[in-house]
Amino acid sequence: MPPAKVPPELLELLAKLSKIKLAYVASVVTGLLGDMTESRKKDSDVVSEIFLEEFGVHLLAHHGTSGRPLTKEQFERAMERVMKLAGRKAERSPMGNPGHDVTIDGKKYSLKTQADMHLKPDALWISKFMELGKGEWSNKPEQLKGLRDQFLKHMKNYERILSLRALSRVEEGKVYWHYELVEIPKALLEEAANGRLEMRMDSTQNPKPGYCTVSDRKGNVKFQLYFDGGTERKLQIKDLKKSLCVVHAGWDFSPA
Repeated sequence: MPPAKVPPELLELLAKLSKIKLAYVASVVTGLLGDMTESRKKDSDVVSEIFLEEFGVHLLAHHGTSGRPLTKEQFERAMERVMKLAGRKAERSPMGNPGHDVTIDGKKYSLKTQADMHLKPDALWISKFMELGKGEWSNKPEQLKGLRDQFLKHMKNYERILSLRALSRVEEGKVYWHYELVEIPKALLEEAANGRLEMRMDSTQNPKPGYCTVSDRKGNVKFQLYFDGGTERKLQIKDLKKSLCVVHAGWDFSPA
């Protein structure tokens, strides 16, 4: 596609910027010049062709000024903006809302991000799915049932769960990024209601941490809930098989 002609009104606006601001704009523009390969699930009801392109532009612009992946808050803002550009109704939830993060066409979505060094291509890990500040929790295995109930109750606050995953690699001094938008089926996580609970009594943490393991009929682990007994008292989702999820889209690029 040939480059677009720069509108005179844009040149007039750029002329009003200071050298420092122009340098920032130049970084964004340089990022937009990066080569990108995009893909989407053909029947995705989340990622349209417009969304695919606009979100890719957002990623290129972001990495023109940053070497770090999108944060959760940046992901929320991008989802709201790009959905609107794609002609859909979207509204972010107030900061600190304990339930959903964005409402799209009347449906409530929970948004997650993953960009840790130990990210596995075939499995998801959400280091902080929710806080576990309330409820009785010390060193009694039966107390894990109450923590699991908190998790199941929490999921009633939204209808769909999306995770934006960012992987990077460096080749010959150049950074290559792969982003993917993965939907975690809510019904899959709700299988935790029948998962196997186990408290790690040998742990030095207080309260004692525990697991809820969900397996298929052959004994293969689908995912685990990890009740982290550290100071944050949070719930993690570990080793969630990506093959059980839906990959809506992917973006591969290297900033120019």
